[in-house]
Amino acid sequence: MVNKVTLIGRLGSDPEIRTLESGVAVGRFSVATSENYKDRSGEWQEQTEWHDVVVWRQAAERAQRSLHKGVMVYVEGKLTHRKWQDKEGNNRKTTEVVANYFRVLVNPNAGEGGPRPSLADAPPVYTPENNAPAAPQATAATPAQTPASQAPAAPAIDDDGEDLPF
Repeated sequence: MVNKVTLIGRLGSDPEIRTLESGVAVGRFSVATSENYKDRSGEWQEQTEWHDVVVWRQAAERAQRSLHKGVMVYVEGKLTHRKWQDKEGNNRKTTEVVANYFRVLVNPNAGEGGPRPSLADAPPVYTPENNAPAAPQATAATPAQTPASQAPAAPAIDDDGEDLPF
């Protein structure tokens, strides 16, 4: 069985970081992804989905330093569901992506010909399970190694920032 989520989208706001009583840092941020489709009348529509992402320990601290509203980010993690009772006794529930890897894909401050981040420049990624650095994953920066005849055509990513959903 597999529980793996992969997102590429833009941050809707700066990450919110807090420290638990145990001293463990936890961060939360939302990522917007968009999908275009034709409706029944043949008009193009855009469907934007917001995904709540949670990062732990050093990943939360790194998110605070490197992520901000509008930046394009790649996130890998697992889908989780939580239930709790709020202060008024109401049952609440939420669905979140607990990220075990993330990285900035495009530096919005770099011009058209400006530098782009590379996987070699990436800081170590910390996993919530063991709080130890994990090796950078090439899947974030390079396509799968399949023959061109078998690889599906990927849609171009429009990173001019004009179509931000926020």
